[in-house]
Amino acid sequence: MSKEITSREQDYSQWYNDLVIKGNLADYSAVRGCMVIKPYGFALWENMRDVLDKKFKETGHQNAYFPLFVPKSLFEAEEKNAEGFAKECAVVTHYRLKSDPSAPGKLMVDPDAKLEEELVVRPTSEAIIWNTYKGWIQSYRDLPILVNQWANVVRWEMRTRLFLRTAEFLWQEGHTAHATKEEAIIETTKMLDVYADFVENWMALPVIKGVKTPNERFAGAEDTYCIEALMQDGKALQAGTSHFLGQNFAKAFDVKFSDRDNKLEYVWATSWGVSTRLIGALVMAHSDDEGLVMPPRIAPIQVVIVPIFKGPEQKAQLDEAIHPIIQLLQALNISVKYDDTDYARPGWKFAEYELKGVPVRLAIGARDLENNVVEVARRDTREKATVPLAGIAEHIQQLLADIQQNLYNRALQYRTEHTTHANTWDEFMQLLDNKGGFVLAHWDGSSETEDKIKELSKATIRCIPLNNPQEAGTCILSGNPSVQRVMFARAY
Repeated sequence: MSKEITSREQDYSQWYNDLVIKGNLADYSAVRGCMVIKPYGFALWENMRDVLDKKFKETGHQNAYFPLFVPKSLFEAEEKNAEGFAKECAVVTHYRLKSDPSAPGKLMVDPDAKLEEELVVRPTSEAIIWNTYKGWIQSYRDLPILVNQWANVVRWEMRTRLFLRTAEFLWQEGHTAHATKEEAIIETTKMLDVYADFVENWMALPVIKGVKTPNERFAGAEDTYCIEALMQDGKALQAGTSHFLGQNFAKAFDVKFSDRDNKLEYVWATSWGVSTRLIGALVMAHSDDEGLVMPPRIAPIQVVIVPIFKGPEQKAQLDEAIHPIIQLLQALNISVKYDDTDYARPGWKFAEYELKGVPVRLAIGARDLENNVVEVARRDTREKATVPLAGIAEHIQQLLADIQQNLYNRALQYRTEHTTHANTWDEFMQLLDNKGGFVLAHWDGSSETEDKIKELSKATIRCIPLNNPQEAGTCILSGNPSVQRVMFARAY
């Protein structure tokens, strides 16, 4: 099975595509730039979604749903937002097809069915949501509004990669309204912390929390906070963003409220989101040349049990011994698959579940049953051990926790080894070209210098880390004074 996968060293990009396709996460579709998320991949997304949804509700948020289509006039209301997404918009202009008289059996756009106003297929929902909030908010008593929606969005990308950048993708987007600036900023950073907690403690992927530069912030935001993760090829990936929108959207849509002194004020806003891009991050951060590696806390299948038998009599004996194990594991909220199919050999099954990244595999045959033992294989290190059946459920529970921690530690060690300091332009370029990773370097704070660095190096300022130490220095490109180092990387 592993021979079908391109190695990371040979071609990292092809290795990634091989894992997504052959690991049964997704497939290409008939629509250019769009993907089909297969059941195994969607089960992974559901696990992510369920954890995040619970966290959102624990922090006071409720789910709602807003239309897929945004009238063009509404989309244009906040100018920076509209300009930022204009090149990625898909637009609906007509609402009907009709038979093509010149080509029997073919259809054509009905020219008489042109919409009075064109509709933008949502690339993000601020416009339609803030137009709606205008009717919901009159008084401070109506605030805060803490709403999240699980949805799909369309951003018409020209160069796409499965999960990382597709024309349509799944995500959640939170949109909140507040009476004060302070409350909105607290909300923005709170949700950033929620994302960081999820990515680190469920996806086993360490992140850097920071704020984007004005060049890199969300169109229409006052500040964009982000979490940045490092992939195994030394490139960064933005894993989540939380935006302080100030009063920009409230002013664009005239959303005001009467405060406690009966004065009219504009509402303060936030928005925040993560998407199916997290699946791409998980694949690239943890997997190896043998296949996917799934963190146990969000793996679609945490344990697979493969019986090894000859004939129905042995099969019946193994079933009788294995079903109680399954029940014990399920009682500990461990997801189990019992693969007792007879059309594939055990060796093929072992390779298949290794490719799919199942954290723990149990194999048990007639001789194992006689000796009251089972073979336990862990996916992260590919180590095998013979373990007594007595206490097996608790053993596996601890093993899953060990695997989760090991994956995090491994990713953290890689990040530590690939986080370096550069003091000159030559040193900066050598680190990017030869080592990759996060490079901490001085920048003079100007957009012009930032753009020039990006043009020359293909690296961007990923973020200014929160609580960044202040340190006098000189910009690596301009030589102008700098008060702090910022985090650069080449990125997805």
